[in-house]
Amino acid sequence: MAAARRHRLVAASQPGFLPLKADLDGSGQTTGRRKRVNKNKKKNWNKYSDIQDVEEFLDDVRLQERAAGGLIADKPDDSLFFVDTGNQKSVPEPGGVGKKGRNSKPLRIDLILQPDSRIAPPKDVLAHQRPNAKKERRIAQKAEKLAAMGVLPRRQKLLRRPPAAPSVKEKPVTSKDPERNFYDLWSAGGPETADLYYLEQTKKKLVKRPEKLNEKPSVLPAVEVIAPGGSYNPDFFSHQALLLEAHEVEVQKLKAEERLQRKLAINKADVATEMSTFKEQIEGLVEEEEEPNPEAEQVADAVDESVGSAAQREKKTEKQRKKEKAERMKELQKKAERKMIDSRQQLFKLRSISADVKEMAQRTRRRRVQRKARQEAQKSLPRRLGKLKFQAPDLDIQLSDEIPGSLRTLKPEGSILKDRFKSLQKRNLIEPRERAKFKRKHKLKYVEKRAFREIK
Repeated sequence: MAAARRHRLVAASQPGFLPLKADLDGSGQTTGRRKRVNKNKKKNWNKYSDIQDVEEFLDDVRLQERAAGGLIADKPDDSLFFVDTGNQKSVPEPGGVGKKGRNSKPLRIDLILQPDSRIAPPKDVLAHQRPNAKKERRIAQKAEKLAAMGVLPRRQKLLRRPPAAPSVKEKPVTSKDPERNFYDLWSAGGPETADLYYLEQTKKKLVKRPEKLNEKPSVLPAVEVIAPGGSYNPDFFSHQALLLEAHEVEVQKLKAEERLQRKLAINKADVATEMSTFKEQIEGLVEEEEEPNPEAEQVADAVDESVGSAAQREKKTEKQRKKEKAERMKELQKKAERKMIDSRQQLFKLRSISADVKEMAQRTRRRRVQRKARQEAQKSLPRRLGKLKFQAPDLDIQLSDEIPGSLRTLKPEGSILKDRFKSLQKRNLIEPRERAKFKRKHKLKYVEKRAFREIK
């Protein structure tokens, strides 16, 4: 047994020997059976696959690329070897000559900092790209070609000016610009000048306010003063004027309601009667004699007459066609002569034509003034900003017998919050809104508690 074990160890030590068991070691003892793994699954590829030889090969290829700039097997012999004759004089590099004319070796720190890889750095593609570069180049070439031919652009033709010299754009000041002004960052005060870069980095540069934000959306004042008739002790005529205004508002509301009722009212002629209902029910059950239709008879007679007249027509002779042609030519000649006479008569109507032109100009001017007045009037009216239309609030007014005798007996009316809310809507600052209606998602359930049941 000992001899057989010795022969197996000697065979396993020979090169090219493939052991049947992976757990065979130098002592000839086995630790267990070989684990069987399914390598068809992706999760077992790297775990139970031996790729050490592939990794070593790729490391060797990368080393050759860094050291020689490519694979050594592909390099020619002249680039790898040279003949050492011993009499070759080294050419000193600029700045590398010593005191006695010999070459001075570079310092160790310089050798460390020098790149030892012969792989060319990757090209920065983004540094050579510009957006719309092809389009800009084509436009510039076309402009140069037209300028060489002496053709000016359309804009310069309209202005009738010589082409202006190309303007030099100022480069934005950055922190890497050596010509920019420097300042002490830790000083008590800020920089002497308003540096654009400093303001952008310290967030002290404010955003430019749009010009439209400075315009008010309405010419109405923020707080409207109530009419004199709304005072606690108003004048009689002022109070009557306010009552008349409130009366007109109520009249307009009543008219709108009546108009709506008229549109929704049912026409009595369209209401079904007992006779019409009975006829509808017996429709198709009783055979009725067809009544004569006079309109259909008239249409049939007209068709018969047209067919008969077409049949009676005969083919025209050559003499009749020539006569009709001569009549048409005479009619056209008369129209042309009449047109010439009318154009001549217009010379004597120059005064009336000029008066018509002046009247038209005045009408246009008057319409322009009316349009301007209408636009100015619309500035004080609320615009339609949302799906809802602005509803003016009701006037807070008291009748003649409700006016208090003094300020002590005055009762407060209205709400300041609602007044401000309506004012914002009227001045086009917010859109008209309605209070959101609460809708219960689940049905309310009443439960009697145990303590209440005990009391009963």
